[in-house]
Order: sequence, then C-alpha cells, then structure tokens
Amino acid sequence: MNSNVANAPRIDDAAGTVTYEQPLAERMRTFLRLEFLAQQANHHSLQASTWSSRAAIGSLLEILTILGRGDIRSEVLKELERQVSQLAPFRSRPGVDKARLDALLDRVSKLRTELSSAGAHYMQDLKASEFLSAIKHRSAIPGGTCEFDLPDFKHWLGLPYEQRVRDFQAWFSGIKPLCEAVAQVLWLTREAAKGQPQVARNGLFQHSLDRGTPAQLLRVTMSAPCDVYPEISGSQHRFTVRFLHWEGIGARPVQTSDDVSFVLACC
Repeated sequence: MNSNVANAPRIDDAAGTVTYEQPLAERMRTFLRLEFLAQQANHHSLQASTWSSRAAIGSLLEILTILGRGDIRSEVLKELERQVSQLAPFRSRPGVDKARLDALLDRVSKLRTELSSAGAHYMQDLKASEFLSAIKHRSAIPGGTCEFDLPDFKHWLGLPYEQRVRDFQAWFSGIKPLCEAVAQVLWLTREAAKGQPQVARNGLFQHSLDRGTPAQLLRVTMSAPCDVYPEISGSQHRFTVRFLHWEGIGARPVQTSDDVSFVLACC
C-alpha cells in the first residue's frame, strides 16, 4: 500500500475552497506530475527574468526525464481512446447537451490525432540538442549549472527575452501534444465523479472502494482558509484520510481531534 502526503492543493473555481489530490495508480501519478511540470514550465517561460528562464528549462528537463522512463505516449493514447468510448454512448441519452458533447469529443479526437501524428520519436530533436543535454547532465550536480560550468548557458540567458521565449517554445513544441493530451485526460477524470459530503470523525476517515469500478484519483475539497490539511494513503481498493493540524514550519503536524467536514470525489 502506497502512503504519502497528498499533492499540493488545487485552488477551485468555487470561491473559498481548496482541493487536494491523491493518485491511486502509477499512471495517474505520472500524469499529475507531467501536468504540474508543464504548468510550471509555461509559467516561468512567460517571465522575462533570467532566473525564470532557468526555472523553465529545469521544468522542461524534468519532463524529458519522466518521458524517458517508459512509453507514456502510448498510455496517453489508450486513455484518450477509453474516454472516447465512454463518452460516445451519451449521444443517444435524453437530456444530454449534444452540442457540448460533440465539441468535447472533437477536442479529444483532435488531441489523439495530433499525438498519434507526432510519432514514437517525438522527443528526438530534444534528445539531440547538445545545449539541453549539457544542462541536463550538469543539473545532476548541486550547483552544476553555475555560470563557470556552462558559459553557453550564461550566454543564452543574456539574450533578449524575446529570443529566449522563442527558443523555449520551439523546444516545448515537441512535447506540447502530449502535455495537452495529459491535461485533457486529467480534466475528464476529474469531471467524471461528483463530490460527496463527508465527515472525518476526530480527523480520521476510512473508506473501501468498489472493486468493480476502481478509482484512479481521490479529490478532497475543503473550505479555505483552513488550519488542517489531509494526508492520504491507500490503494485502488481502500484508503485513509487523516487531517493534520498545521503547527507551523518549526513543529511536527499532529492529527486533529476535531470532526472535519469535506467533499470527497473518487474519480
């Protein structure tokens, strides 16, 4: 059974709430990490400072490391196909907004086509870049990307911002279809389950999942601000949520003895 602190909170569209997510399958864990890194890379790439450019390159190289560990492209394609097969039958159901459903299916089909067209060697240009390879190699060393280690990196960072952002977008374009497809898969996964109100008695909540329909992702939504946060551990069949009281950065968190109301979605 895996056990680790839930992912960083996701601020919901609904005002005054915050959502913590916990993957229950390795594939979902990988998708969430890719989504996080892609968002981080794009955020920093839009900032003009050299420190932001460094951070954007760092996130890009972390994405490449994850993508190099397996055939994630095939996994994403399979998930997109599964989502299409699940959504298509809703066309014949009464009360369904067919225009919205068709637009969603078109979006998923387009992403699937773009990712498939990218081919199995979609990262070849990135892997062949001596500039990025040198930065990646030195990044394994603490402080290894200092100015004296990589003078060409220092020179690039000194170029006008417009040039740096063009270069970054050219690098990112190779993995953009996959990152967009992952984001769509996660959106569909999150939207597939409706949250249910729950109460953690004395800060503890345990639940067994239906073995016939195993969940891939847990979402715990709470009112914000709040002085407790969830620690989630479990598998696709059973999980536990402990709500810990924030004691500050200098103290160890402890489980609250209060009842905690929250909304749970098993996606």
